[in-house]
Amino acid sequence: MKARLSSILLASTAFISTTVFLAQAGYAASGGEPVIADGIGGVVTGPKGPEAGVWVIAETTDTPTRMIKIVVTDDQGRFLLPQLAKAEYKVWVRGYGLVDSQAVAGVPGKNLNLKAVVAPDAKSAAQYYPANYWLSMIQPPAASEFPGTGPKGNGIAPNMSTQQHWLVHMKEGCTLCHQLGDLTTRSAVDHSEEGWAERIRQAREDGDQTVGNLGHSYSTDMQNNMTRFGTQRGLRMFADWTRRIAAGETPVETPPRPVGIERNAVLTVWDWANGRQIHDEIATDRRNPSVNSYGVVYGASSSTGTIQWLDPVKHEIGEIQIPGPDGKHDINAYPHNPMLDQNGRLWVTDSSRGRIINASAAKGKTVKSPLGERANYCFDPALSKYAKYYPMTGDNTSSMLMYDPATKKIERIPVCFGVHHLGFAYDKDNTLYFSGGRDAYGWINTRVYDETKDANKSQGWCPTVLDTNGDGKITPDRTQWNEIGAANQDPKKDTRYPGGAYGFDASPKDGSIWFGRTGLPSSLARFEVGSNPPETCKVELYEPPKKPDGTYVAFDTRGVGVETNGLVHASFGSGKLGVLDRTKCKVLNGPTATGQHCPEGWTFYDIPGPKIPGTDVSADWHYLNWVDTYDTLGLGANLPLTIGSNSDSLIAMLPDKKIVRFRVPYPLGSFYSRGMDGRIDDPKTGWKGRGIWASQGKFPAWHQEGGDEGKGPMMIHFQVRPDPLAY
Repeated sequence: MKARLSSILLASTAFISTTVFLAQAGYAASGGEPVIADGIGGVVTGPKGPEAGVWVIAETTDTPTRMIKIVVTDDQGRFLLPQLAKAEYKVWVRGYGLVDSQAVAGVPGKNLNLKAVVAPDAKSAAQYYPANYWLSMIQPPAASEFPGTGPKGNGIAPNMSTQQHWLVHMKEGCTLCHQLGDLTTRSAVDHSEEGWAERIRQAREDGDQTVGNLGHSYSTDMQNNMTRFGTQRGLRMFADWTRRIAAGETPVETPPRPVGIERNAVLTVWDWANGRQIHDEIATDRRNPSVNSYGVVYGASSSTGTIQWLDPVKHEIGEIQIPGPDGKHDINAYPHNPMLDQNGRLWVTDSSRGRIINASAAKGKTVKSPLGERANYCFDPALSKYAKYYPMTGDNTSSMLMYDPATKKIERIPVCFGVHHLGFAYDKDNTLYFSGGRDAYGWINTRVYDETKDANKSQGWCPTVLDTNGDGKITPDRTQWNEIGAANQDPKKDTRYPGGAYGFDASPKDGSIWFGRTGLPSSLARFEVGSNPPETCKVELYEPPKKPDGTYVAFDTRGVGVETNGLVHASFGSGKLGVLDRTKCKVLNGPTATGQHCPEGWTFYDIPGPKIPGTDVSADWHYLNWVDTYDTLGLGANLPLTIGSNSDSLIAMLPDKKIVRFRVPYPLGSFYSRGMDGRIDDPKTGWKGRGIWASQGKFPAWHQEGGDEGKGPMMIHFQVRPDPLAY
């Protein structure tokens, strides 16, 4: 009797709580107006009743830049669009198995009940599927056809040793710049091999709003990438794919509607960057996500020499032009990746200095950046201990940009090493580390730079050398190093390898820096500076284990994220999340420590989604990943996140190892993102004061829904509330 009474009391309490909540959210039994002044609530119904797990989209152009709010319906088809700016909105329903409903006018403070429209056939329904579902129809050469035997054989280039080489090139050579399977790429006027050859020869002219002077370079890249497949065999694959789609073939798999915690997502989307391509964005100092709270979000436009910004409070956008030596806008500047420091200053890598810019290669012209050659201290041992240890020669010099919002000025800091991505360490010097150098990893001690404004005194670099002789240190005499892969390796020597890295993260636990290396094999590199660099620098290399047939368990990683406990996360373009626990490694140095020495340290998790036919490889692609150290999304600290670049989704692995997706359903193709970061604007306001920021990062921004008539890059703010109706 006691048990039954307890159950009745609990049920009554739950009923009262739910009734009160629904009344507060505007779902009073009388059907009255919602009490939320800046929200729109309602119910979505279809022919068979309430529609669960579909998106309600509200869009307005009354704000200074277009703004969109997106939520998901609950089990009973109810929705609540919260925190809407005062404006008139077009509101409609989109969902898998549906076609878009007719948009109706709505304003905050008024309920709207919406009617879902069931798709009349499979082809109509599939138009709303993410790109990876369409890419899952492509037919790559079978594993048995490798290695390639060239144009007189099977048409596959001899450099394609295995099917994995083909697939990693398809991702790194094609989805590197845009989605494969979006409406633009799966549609063509001419579906023949010749038609595809002509398609990749097309280029936007210099001065384009989105890609600046790089249109012809991108066209050249596409042609070169097709050559790497084996031109005719590559063209045949793509032509067959789009020909079958044009004939009416649709994806075999159907994407699931959002369920569970996925329905709690609130997405706010803005047009920004005035149509210019964005590579990466930053909203805060990743070591302290309350920095720059409610402030502008910055983005690097690699193709146009600008820094773009969005004010998410005022819904305003703008740009900062990067100056050249003459003080005028340098359209050939190449800002790549931005970061904010503890003072809210913006640091951006610029790899244009000293490089040849093939902006108009198709016209026979090349332009050299006018910003000068490598500084003497990069290679003169009398001027720098780093130059004495490992001189940096040649003219492929880069620089660092620092923008101070307080003064509105940009400082340029020349550096001796390659730069691409950057990030701050957890140390008293606020050391800024960089990826991008093929021969060395470099850094700037920003404390020293602020004190001296001396680029030489504040920077350092170390070559990428493995402790393969196992003595716990690196031999300082560079003439005594093995070169990895060379014949006659001396086990008494340490081994230098061509470093190269893309994304990276600093370990909050021990101060080490972890780099992600792309390609095949992919790897993670652990960089330890030590107490007296450059002599104390060391690098460790960790590859995913090989399978019995010699291929790899996972491949193609760019990003890396480190938990506070030291666990290292990597997302692989092949469709897995990898976790490396270095403490489990039985070997850390010595002659075998060249990548395949710690299979026991790895754990892999499959990311759900369709595969490429005949393979175990995902049709999605995962660019950078990140660990949400400070619970900026509200799903827990140390949460692994990655981007579904080919599925319009932010992907999270929950503490129970369940993997969930938060999709961006509109505009389709607007969430091809490079990376992400989280910010806490106000911890006292719960879910409303925190979230993840990420921008569209594809080069051809016109690939998104709307094409050339679209507004260009989008900024997306992901928030997760306690339930689908929470306010």
